[in-house]
Amino acid sequence: MADSALARAVRWDTVVGALLIVLLLFSFSFVDGFGNALNLSFLIGNTLPIALIALPMTLLVVAGEIDLSVASTAGLSGSVMGALWNQGMSIETIIPLCLVLGVVCGLVNGLLVTRLGLPSLAVTIGTLAAYRGIAQIVLGSDAVTDFPTQYQDFAAGRIGDTFVPQALPLFLVLLAVAVLVLHATPFGRSAFAIGANEEAARFAGIRVKRHKLLLFVATGFMASLTGVFWALHYASARYDNATGLELSVVAAVLLGGIDFDGGKGTLGGAIAGVFLLGALQNVMSLLNVSAQSQIVVTGVLLVVSVLGPRVARQISVARAGRRAASTPIS
Repeated sequence: MADSALARAVRWDTVVGALLIVLLLFSFSFVDGFGNALNLSFLIGNTLPIALIALPMTLLVVAGEIDLSVASTAGLSGSVMGALWNQGMSIETIIPLCLVLGVVCGLVNGLLVTRLGLPSLAVTIGTLAAYRGIAQIVLGSDAVTDFPTQYQDFAAGRIGDTFVPQALPLFLVLLAVAVLVLHATPFGRSAFAIGANEEAARFAGIRVKRHKLLLFVATGFMASLTGVFWALHYASARYDNATGLELSVVAAVLLGGIDFDGGKGTLGGAIAGVFLLGALQNVMSLLNVSAQSQIVVTGVLLVVSVLGPRVARQISVARAGRRAASTPIS
């Protein structure tokens, strides 16, 4: 009985959370410069773009789908932002327009998947290239850097002399909303049901196509918000902003225990995966590990994040089988 309770308690997302704590303790103790306020602010600020997109991506993967066009949507949003700013439009008008653009990008992905029945992996690989190409057409090779100081300060500044970025409270609000939606509402429970068995969910009365469409729209919206944040945080709107970010998002979400096949995982695990990946990259930078090596580590973590939960489940099933076989028949 004790082994059974232990097997239920030790979940993959718990392991990831423990690894994050161990990494932080190690880094504070042995990595020079890790614990100073400026570095911690950089760590959180650089991780926020991944974390923002990870919120809707978690719900989408739980429902059995994926969106690989998120980085291109962010780049397109930043390009449109820069182009409209160059045309003299106010930033207060530009940001809502960029968010609407993200909704449109997500809607296109969702309609192709839900109405035409195309696989989301193939669809979003295609729109990954298409949205990035449109971004280059919109802005060309220019870089727009003269955004209003107060907006750049919000995206890149700290609260007083602390290490807390000014944008972190906004993320925490969005995180709380996402946690409530996924784990405490019928919409979230429906996402798990769809990911676990789409046909059964449909027979249970869940409007599967509409549900997935809304998730794609939410993902596009958050990707566009990330594009705006990226341009302000790094004080540069370019067509190639956020290139490769989709790999980090998917790696972090899967590392956090979200099952690629859908139907399993927690948002807490996904966010732990995001900050584990962000902290690891920060530590490697402080230790002068090359950018190429960091990409290799991210790729390895992506493989581990897919294999780890599956191996853990197989071990759990094997243990359950052995216990059943050893139980005497009364």
